[in-house]
Amino acid sequence: MKPDERAEADAALEAARRLSRAAAAVERRLVEAAGGPRPDREVPGGVTAEVRVALRDATEALEAVEQAVADRHPAASGSATTTSRVAEGGAALPAVEVTVPVLGVDGCKAGWVGAVLEPGAPRPRVAVAATIGALVETVRRSTGLRVVAVDMPIGLPDSSTRQADALARRALPGKASTIFSTLTREAYAAASRAEADVVNRLRCGQGVGAQAFALHAKVREVDAWLRSRPTVEVVEAHPELSFATMAGAPLLPNKKTPEGRAARLAALRAGGLASPSVLEGSGYAADDVLDACAVAWTAVRHAAGDSVSRPDPPEVFSDGLPAAIRT
Repeated sequence: MKPDERAEADAALEAARRLSRAAAAVERRLVEAAGGPRPDREVPGGVTAEVRVALRDATEALEAVEQAVADRHPAASGSATTTSRVAEGGAALPAVEVTVPVLGVDGCKAGWVGAVLEPGAPRPRVAVAATIGALVETVRRSTGLRVVAVDMPIGLPDSSTRQADALARRALPGKASTIFSTLTREAYAAASRAEADVVNRLRCGQGVGAQAFALHAKVREVDAWLRSRPTVEVVEAHPELSFATMAGAPLLPNKKTPEGRAARLAALRAGGLASPSVLEGSGYAADDVLDACAVAWTAVRHAAGDSVSRPDPPEVFSDGLPAAIRT
């Protein structure tokens, strides 16, 4: 990026950030004036819920502008200075060797889809179950499962954002928007997106997008399962970050396109894994399976002691779970 282009991108990004913070601050003050996170309550001075909804929508739009600028000009968002091998444009990592049974898990319409990897069998075997607990237990009984990597947040913040999400975005120039911000624990307990939005803004100053809230049931399911103390080691991974680490750079083609599918299959081969046993079936799509394979690759690295933690060490919130994304 030329110096003048860099300066322009920096200025645009900073302006979007300032506007986003200002709108969020106004929203928080309105919530506080209303006496708490009640989206239907009128606040002193006649400011109604409609005004607050408008502010919320404006903030979301500004956040989208901020992310778009960051994706278009990675250097302006700090991505170019990250220590990640992905951002450095380094060579892909060596192919992994599966030494213990591991499982990569991704959400799907049927519930959960898993990619099972076992020693001597580099082709991922696909398994599906309605709940994550049932999926992991079924695989554990048949394989002696050691590590599970799941594409869902682990460790929910109480009154802040997570370092893991911010660091993952910085490591994915051009694909940062695939990392959704993890909501606060109280926001995930909300009955609606509107309520979650008000709560999250009050707790950490960020709104709740439709895509982030759409995952709330699965996030809560994983959280409850982890707090039941499963008998296998469980880590958080993100498919786009895993694929980028395999390939040495983010995979820019959309994962739902033929080009994106081909790029991800090629990355898996480069990472030491064969194509999965099946690519799609009832209740799960090809991109679900490939995402599960990607995080299974990270599970292999973690089992070997080679995974990288973002952040390092992980954050720990009131739930006591280590909050970090592994690659």
